[in-house]
Amino acid sequence: MILKDKTVLITGATGSFGTKFLELLLEKHEPRTVRLFSRDELKQSEMQRRFADDDRVRFLLGDVRDLPRLVRATRGVDVIVHAAALKQVPACEYNPFEAIQTNVVGAENVVTAAIENDVPLTMALSTDKAVNPVNLYGASKLCAEKIFTQGNAYATDSSARFANVRYGNVVGSRGSVIPLFKAQAPTGVLTITDERMTRFWITLEAAVDFVTGCLGNMHGGETFVPKIPSMRVMDMAEALAPDAEHRIMGIRPGEKLHEVLLTEDESRHSVETDNGFVIYPEYASWGLEPIAGDTPPDGFRYSSDNNSEWLDVDALRAMAADVKVAV
Repeated sequence: MILKDKTVLITGATGSFGTKFLELLLEKHEPRTVRLFSRDELKQSEMQRRFADDDRVRFLLGDVRDLPRLVRATRGVDVIVHAAALKQVPACEYNPFEAIQTNVVGAENVVTAAIENDVPLTMALSTDKAVNPVNLYGASKLCAEKIFTQGNAYATDSSARFANVRYGNVVGSRGSVIPLFKAQAPTGVLTITDERMTRFWITLEAAVDFVTGCLGNMHGGETFVPKIPSMRVMDMAEALAPDAEHRIMGIRPGEKLHEVLLTEDESRHSVETDNGFVIYPEYASWGLEPIAGDTPPDGFRYSSDNNSEWLDVDALRAMAADVKVAV
């Protein structure tokens, strides 16, 4: 158990991932202390009430844009999971300076603080939007991936090591299609961007389990990609509102028909494992210990439309059962 008796800090800790990560961390992994770092005092107060009986949890107000605060917060920490980000595509497009400050400068600050305090393991959460990005959110997350990968080059005289986890859409997360379709279902009309659209799909619990597993395997510089199922937007519509009219709206600015988790170029310096892929930097001055696995075939591309695993209507309906309606 890589996290047993460790002091763990989670940035963006009051978001969907951070909340689930804390819940499963306390339940399964026996940490010494968990520091929740976020700028949302309302959500922190709500989480304090929920976890009031667990004296391992600490609540730290702060922003990843604030390097001195991060340096103080990461002192004595063994593991950092960096989940803080601005992630709503339209908001990032309209507020590009803010997206860069949080997603790019914030990533640099996390790396700097971890090196300053010799934090052994730091894992950043990335997204399929970072692959061949067509919007600012994806571009900023691509920058964050590069910062974390090459952060290892800055840490050669430190015990600090950095890696990334890159996965697809999270079931029921804010702004996702399930709460939207659930809210629209009573009206009898669903708004659909494009009938051909596909997406990678992962539950929060599966995302947390993958991250904790990768923490136990990282040596520094890897980007870990899970093997996860795809879904068709029309199957989701059938699952949630089978009798509804479909109003086709067209793809929104910065949106793709299909998402990619591993490109043809990346596959050349990757290995395939039982539960995913590990992308290595093409040059690692700090040295790497490769994980055992097979190199994907030449030209291999892992995208949501060429996946071998698909969620059918029944599976999507079951997944959506506990997702709250959008407000």
